[in-house]
Amino acid sequence: MQKRFLVFGAHPDDPDLMFGGAALKLIKAGHAVKFVSVTNGCAGHHILSEQELIPRRYQEAQASAEILGLEEYQIMNNPDGRLENTLKNREDITRIIREFLPDVVITHRLCDYHPDHRITSQLVLDTSFLLRVPHFCPEAPVPPKNPVFAHSFDTFTDPRPVRMDAFVDISDCIEEKYRLVDCHKSQFYEWLPWVDLDEKNFSAEGWSWEEKMAFIDKHWGWRFKIQASMTNGRSEKYAEIFEYSPYGRKASQEEFQALFDL
Repeated sequence: MQKRFLVFGAHPDDPDLMFGGAALKLIKAGHAVKFVSVTNGCAGHHILSEQELIPRRYQEAQASAEILGLEEYQIMNNPDGRLENTLKNREDITRIIREFLPDVVITHRLCDYHPDHRITSQLVLDTSFLLRVPHFCPEAPVPPKNPVFAHSFDTFTDPRPVRMDAFVDISDCIEEKYRLVDCHKSQFYEWLPWVDLDEKNFSAEGWSWEEKMAFIDKHWGWRFKIQASMTNGRSEKYAEIFEYSPYGRKASQEEFQALFDL
């Protein structure tokens, strides 16, 4: 039976980091995955204007979607860095979930450092009860069953570290996952080296794929290695882990892990 996964990240490229490896494996196994970026990513550059960056980030997301075979990589029209927890956004996200009919909805945790990540998480979690309320967004029918809600990995420890309730071993598709990262060139070869790595004159122009892959693994691969270390030896080297949220449909530990099994 086909399973359906809906991933809400705050920015284009967040869903790739959160769920890209799992999506690759699940889609190949016949399951359906949709990514949603709740903002348009317009603030994520130190040189390009918002008007230049919005279409570029959209095209980068669509390139990733093509590699993955996503049902859709939707970009919502909220400004990056200025996302608000509004009724309109809550309604829009409710409609997206009802229309896609996912078995699992994945988003950030509420304790994330980035305001857009935190607000994305709150917006998504705030739909978990309203999905079952027929008079809320009545034009979008209530789904036959509520999805399970889950959170993706982060490194924050206040109020507590993320919990590993389910995982997908992505050791055998890590190069393919890095191909998804490579689609978001404005971020991983331009903006993030400038803002996070303090590489003010960085350029990957002319690099081979092997050089790019080594760069991605050095600066972002540690995230997936940490997640593998949380699986008690059940992942060889790289993994994506997920934390169960009690806000949606109830699931036991075994049922939750089974949702992510191929």
